[in-house]
Amino acid sequence: MSDAFSAHNARVIAQFTRWAKPFAELPVHAEADSMERTLDACSVSKGMKVLDVACGPGIVACELARSGAQVTGIDLTPAMIDQAHQRADSMGVNVEYQTGDALHLPFDTASFDRVVTRYSFHHMQDPGKVLAEMVRVCRPGGRVIVIDATPAPECQKGYDRAETLRDPSHTSALTLPQLLALGGEEDLSLVMTHQYRLESRLQDQVAPEDCSALKAMFAEDIASGQDHLGMGAWEAEDGIHFYFPISIVAWTKNKLTP
Repeated sequence: MSDAFSAHNARVIAQFTRWAKPFAELPVHAEADSMERTLDACSVSKGMKVLDVACGPGIVACELARSGAQVTGIDLTPAMIDQAHQRADSMGVNVEYQTGDALHLPFDTASFDRVVTRYSFHHMQDPGKVLAEMVRVCRPGGRVIVIDATPAPECQKGYDRAETLRDPSHTSALTLPQLLALGGEEDLSLVMTHQYRLESRLQDQVAPEDCSALKAMFAEDIASGQDHLGMGAWEAEDGIHFYFPISIVAWTKNKLTP
């Protein structure tokens, strides 16, 4: 692994070790409507083998396990895996978790019926390679699902600027056309896309030491009336609110990956 990738992985682990428990407990991450859309895209049935890549605190993995699927979750950050075990225990579901890197999935080719990742691609330095790994471990005829923030092309730079300040492990959020193009490069067949907005409150999503600078950035964007950040921010009685612009993309794998 190159020094650049090692340094980035260290940033990811540091960020999500710090935020593991708050992230796991934040209601927006388990919001019912977006979870329902996630489950619809995955289209999981009893007995399927499912992999949740960059599973975080196991929110998606545990919901998929409720269907009777055999679910495995993998994440780079041990503190997130600890939270995922706690969540599975509290829900009474069986999920196999392990620590590992999405760039080098430790699973055999064509081992899973479904391979999903949610809210992770914007942390990846090489999302194309991560998608290739997800495709490799998916069986032919299986489904690969990516769910992530996808800012409008004209807002991508502004969105990345705000998100990097909020979260130093952020790399770049792909636009929907960029994400779809990655699927085309892997010869995947598009099953569906769906876009939604996930509302959040700024103070729930930012470290105290970064809050002032980020509030100033959002306030400037709100005052401009132009939404350069692509997050539709507004002032409310309890602080600044904004939207994450989310896309769900599901593909079918067409052939065996070498």
